[in-house]
Amino acid sequence: MCSASLPRVPDPSAEPEVVGLLRRLIAFDTTNRSPGDAEGELDCARWLVGRLQEVGFEPLLLAPEDAPERASVVLRVPGEDRTLPALLVHAHLDVVPAEPEQWSVPPFAGSVADGYVWGRGAADMKDMAAATLAVLLDWGRSGRRPRRDVVVAFVADEETDGRFGARWLVEQHAGLFAGVEAAIGESGGRVEEWPHRDGHRVRLARVAAGERGTLHVRLTARGTSGHGSRPHEDNPVLALVDALHRIGHHQWPIHLSPLVRAQLAGTADALGHPVDLDDDADVERALELLGPAVDAARYTVRAATTPTMLQAGYKVNVIPGTASAEVDVRCPPGYLDQVVARLPELVGDRVELEHTVFEPPVQAPLDGPWFAAMVEAVTAETPGTVVVPGCLGGGTDAKAFSSLGIACYGFSPLTLDPAGRIPGGVHGVDERVPVASLVGGTRVLTRFLERV
Repeated sequence: MCSASLPRVPDPSAEPEVVGLLRRLIAFDTTNRSPGDAEGELDCARWLVGRLQEVGFEPLLLAPEDAPERASVVLRVPGEDRTLPALLVHAHLDVVPAEPEQWSVPPFAGSVADGYVWGRGAADMKDMAAATLAVLLDWGRSGRRPRRDVVVAFVADEETDGRFGARWLVEQHAGLFAGVEAAIGESGGRVEEWPHRDGHRVRLARVAAGERGTLHVRLTARGTSGHGSRPHEDNPVLALVDALHRIGHHQWPIHLSPLVRAQLAGTADALGHPVDLDDDADVERALELLGPAVDAARYTVRAATTPTMLQAGYKVNVIPGTASAEVDVRCPPGYLDQVVARLPELVGDRVELEHTVFEPPVQAPLDGPWFAAMVEAVTAETPGTVVVPGCLGGGTDAKAFSSLGIACYGFSPLTLDPAGRIPGGVHGVDERVPVASLVGGTRVLTRFLERV
């Protein structure tokens, strides 16, 4: 480890407040390893409650009775016009594990060096938590208030499945979100630069207005146990392998939802590339032409069935009686019925199929005041930025909050860094976020929350 080569800021009092808040949040080791195996969320939540109480707010600290350490914090800030629909801002406090021996800095030190804040959670998503807290502290000290009620939820357990966090809040405390019409959360609003067809650079930002559905399935094959030296047809391992081959190699057809169509068309227009999206071949050509500028669109144009876990047998010379596998199934918006109908056909009659997670795709409107307000907030801070909608290939707590009828968007803004630094290391090594991007993103968030 070479953390000594990365000096900390010599005078923390000179930092923008949001930087200090992020560093403190990173210092709480809120690692979420697996269901029921997490740490640090309660200490972090208590600290948040204390900071908010210092400026006059009365936040709630909430946790399941059977998991009191999995704490979340919820606060409603009354708006100037309480007849308007409310807005939810949510950010998760937990992080994925880090392997310190692979990092250049201690992952929970909250170091600042080379223009970055470093540490696990710096970009996923304690940066958004810090920016949200900075806005709340400013409101508490200044007495300013948003136009409408703003409900803020700092939640536990997003990095597993939300059963102790957002899902639990929705199931047990839905009343806290009464009157909420829209929400903003992670994965959207970051300003990037991409080359235009004629060579100049274009500022582009995506706001997530949907997510693919998560339909995890468990496959189980049953057969007859026996001696490995005497093979027979009723071998559950063979039945399972055949099913996994079919499902894993299945090429799902392109399903271009209106959301992803708008993302591809908007990005292509911004970068000066004429594209057609009339058939599958046109879509494939557009994806190839636009490349990483359209982020996860290569995956969100179709469903995916990816085998990820296998379990069978206990001795090499014994044919087992059962074999099982887990398959990660993702479904684009508007394609749920087709996926659900096709899965049993792919699996076949010899293998049982059980849904272990069934979270349908979610979409939020692109017309109306919410998306327009995000566009205005971004372009006011970074003029000339083209804002397009996007669809996430994975999932967030938006799926839980969407179940309450809330239109959920991915909007945790970050601006460009003047020196070209970009966030990195999410779910990997040396996670970091540029200081300038964090500070600029906080200004964007403030403008959005006060004017929407």
